[in-house]
Order: sequence, then C-alpha cells, then structure tokens
Amino acid sequence: MTLIMIILAVIGGATLSIQAAINAQLGSKVGVFRCAFLTFSVGALITGLLIFYFEPSHAMTLLDVPKWQLLGAMCGVPYIVIMVFAVQRIGTAVATVAVIFGQLCMSMLIDNFGWFGNGIISFTPTRIGAIICLGIALYFIHASNKAAVKTEG
Repeated sequence: MTLIMIILAVIGGATLSIQAAINAQLGSKVGVFRCAFLTFSVGALITGLLIFYFEPSHAMTLLDVPKWQLLGAMCGVPYIVIMVFAVQRIGTAVATVAVIFGQLCMSMLIDNFGWFGNGIISFTPTRIGAIICLGIALYFIHASNKAAVKTEG
C-alpha cells in the first residue's frame, strides 16, 4: 500500500508540473489572477461533483471543525499565483524543484515539531541529507538553465 501511495504522490507531482506549465501560458495571455480564478473555479466545480457523487458521510462538517483547519484552503492561492509568475521567468523545472524544495523544508519542520496536530518524525542525518541533495539539484538545474540561455542567446 505504501508503494501505491508513493506512486500516486509522484503522479500528483507530475500533474502539478503540467498545471504550472499550462497556467504560465494562460497567465501570460489573460493575466495571472484570471488564470488563478479559472483554476480554482474549475477545481471547485469538479470537487463539488466528486463530493456529491462519491464522498461518504462524516461525523463532522466544515462548520464543526476547528476554524484554523479551514486556513489550509488559502494556501493554494499563493502557490498558483507564484507559479504562474515564476514559470514564465525561470522555467517549469526550476520553479517546480524550488516548490518541492520549499515543501520538503517545511514538511520536515512540521514533522520534527509535530505542528498542526501531526505526529513527530525527528530530523535525522538522512533527512537533512535529502534537503541538501535537493538544494544541490535546484542549484544545478538553475545553473543549466542559465547556461542554456547563454548558448541560445
């Protein structure tokens, strides 16, 4: 089951890169905020249909949960807006690896300190090494972009 979840997460990451590349093109033509609005509007419509047809009943509703838990919904807005801007300027690969680097750093802080009610998974040398390796990957991908721009220009 763990392998299936990892594969699904990789597929989810791949779709985010596709979304970023498409949204960058759309945002350059219609505007960043219109692009973000479209993303969330279509997403809300599709999610609403999924809830209507497939979501099982739960003991609590959105009105019953602690209000701070509703704030997570707002985290998608800066992501979409930033990616529409960033992909146009630094490319899909650099922007995506930078996002993953930010996700990895924050997720390890959340794990280490058990923030937001999550279980604690302490820092280890291996986990720190993963952050360093991804930081190095980000550097090399960015450097190769700059080198490619120089040779093309």
